[in-house]
Amino acid sequence: MIAHLRGQILSKTPNSVVVECGGVGYELAISVATFTELGAEGKEARLHVHTHVREDALALFGFAELNEKRLFERLLTISGIGPKLAITVLSGISAERLVGAIRAGDHATLTRIPGIGKKTAERVVLELKDKLDDMAGATPARAGTSLGAVGDDVLSALVNLGYPRAVAEKAVAAAVEAKNAGGTGQLDFERMFRAAMAAVR
Repeated sequence: MIAHLRGQILSKTPNSVVVECGGVGYELAISVATFTELGAEGKEARLHVHTHVREDALALFGFAELNEKRLFERLLTISGIGPKLAITVLSGISAERLVGAIRAGDHATLTRIPGIGKKTAERVVLELKDKLDDMAGATPARAGTSLGAVGDDVLSALVNLGYPRAVAEKAVAAAVEAKNAGGTGQLDFERMFRAAMAAVR
């Protein structure tokens, strides 16, 4: 069972990385969040690893943060969620926001994640709501900090444009706060996207 790898990055994409350790190249599936944490090709990577074994395959999943690996493994305990969907979920939302949504029973946020429907969201909340107390650093979302449906769409757009998720989240949060402070009401996607782009620059 491989639990951790440290080695040189041979290649990487937003959903996979190849790390050379002792002359062997290991290919690992990764989330977008881990991709943004990794250095450039040729740099050293340290990854927490989940080894998924099936009768016909052995797959490795890598995580820059231990919290993300733990959350991935909790998701695998949910009926209907396999490793590919779990890694897709973690690419669609940060681990901290996901834990906050689960603890708050926020089905609306969960169903906006690619691959998660209403029934799956309900199962995730029901089965994990009281099982995330050991997620260090992952705290429930504070009241008033939700990005909202439009904000989540803008966040996804910024990430797809290549901005690191942490930078994109701060930019969208700044746009939301400016909207709230100005009392301008609900911004549409285009106006919030422009505001977030201005903040990210």
